[in-house]
Amino acid sequence: MKNPKYFNFCLFIILILLQSCGSRKDIAYLQDVDNNKNTDNKYSYEPLLKNDDLLSIIVSADDPEITYPFNIPQIQGNYKVSSDQDGIKTYLIDSYGFIEYPVIGKIQLAGLTRKEAIEKLTEKVKEYITNPTINLRILNYKISVLGEVKSPGSYPLESERITLLEALSKAGDLTIYGRRNNILVIREKNGIKSFNRIDITKSDFINSEYYFLTQNDVIVVEQNKTKVNSSAFNPYIPTIISATSVLISILILLTR
Repeated sequence: MKNPKYFNFCLFIILILLQSCGSRKDIAYLQDVDNNKNTDNKYSYEPLLKNDDLLSIIVSADDPEITYPFNIPQIQGNYKVSSDQDGIKTYLIDSYGFIEYPVIGKIQLAGLTRKEAIEKLTEKVKEYITNPTINLRILNYKISVLGEVKSPGSYPLESERITLLEALSKAGDLTIYGRRNNILVIREKNGIKSFNRIDITKSDFINSEYYFLTQNDVIVVEQNKTKVNSSAFNPYIPTIISATSVLISILILLTR
């Protein structure tokens, strides 16, 4: 080859273009987990009931007939819980935190845990039924995941226990362009929205109140600089440059 310096320079440029610009600290989750093997999360994952929660409340007793006034079937707009639970009446917690319950009337449930709500309802129903059993579920329990994930959207949940990592998994995980160290969790509590930044590259978030999600939480994954910068020019330019570099290298090899 007449000009080996030129060839070496072109080869160097090709290697730079093919080399990944990312690093482990930008991509890997829970990077310091080995330093925090034992975790003790002081925050309970049991969510509080909120305004606009849609509840299923079923009262059971030794004599099923005496529970009928509390288990009125839905007349209109049946909410299907499962294939064998059509027509069960549902209760929407209103903007003041109350539901209108048969026989008893208005009961405030917003701000209570599921266990506390069952205990409160049980005490009220005991005035009419001996040893009642109450099953309470949140029917519209969901979380939403937006931004740089593979499948953004709202996800209804059968369980009332879900972690931030599980929610991201439901959305197909972050894309390579998602910022792992600046995930936004939007949460409403007592009518006030809070905006909370979470770094899932560090393990300490496992002990925070945002490790377990609550109903209607919204998770937003921000785009990293690579994705933001690519919006300013043709996204195929890096591919074109790489292909051109390969062609130049081939031509140099052929003309040696």
